[in-house]
Amino acid sequence: MKHLVATACVGLLLAVSTSQGAAPERKLYKWVDNQGVTHYGDRIPPEYASQEQHIMNAQGVEIDRLEAQKTPEQLAAEEQKRREQTERESRDKNLLSTYSSVQEIERLRDQRLALLADQIRVTAQFLENLDARMKKLRATSAGFKPYSADPHAPPMSDQVAEDLVRVAIDMRTQEENLHEKQSEEATTRKQFESDIARFKELKGIH
Repeated sequence: MKHLVATACVGLLLAVSTSQGAAPERKLYKWVDNQGVTHYGDRIPPEYASQEQHIMNAQGVEIDRLEAQKTPEQLAAEEQKRREQTERESRDKNLLSTYSSVQEIERLRDQRLALLADQIRVTAQFLENLDARMKKLRATSAGFKPYSADPHAPPMSDQVAEDLVRVAIDMRTQEENLHEKQSEEATTRKQFESDIARFKELKGIH
């Protein structure tokens, strides 16, 4: 029934246009209301101006179409896709302009991973030394109040207390450094694997 009503409406509009001798280039607009009924007219009601619109000539032939106004979410998604595409294109350009072979990428990867491995090893060794220092300090502090069970034990000196605090802080800092370097190593390895795979794809290497 809705379709019949819409068809009758457009037929009537076209008949009126023809009977009045309207110019062939006169445009009619087609839109759908909130109840799903299709309408035709020489202008779009303001409340439907943001919806998809179909423009027809006096013969009822569609000559143009205006897309519906996009929501902020749709616009944001499209902008995100454009950014990702731009980043992919830039990455591809850099890969092709920076490297001439897979072996060249692998050499750079190995150099960076070796440097990170050295940094991890040095940090781990420093952390071990701090841990050994902390164990000695704790053993020493066991002879002082409040850690000693001896009621006659002397109070801990300010120097020992300061050393305990300082070494604890240094250990926490080096643990964070170690985790950061290990994470960087994993990220670097993954990035180079991705670059190598993409370089092969761009060069058609199997």
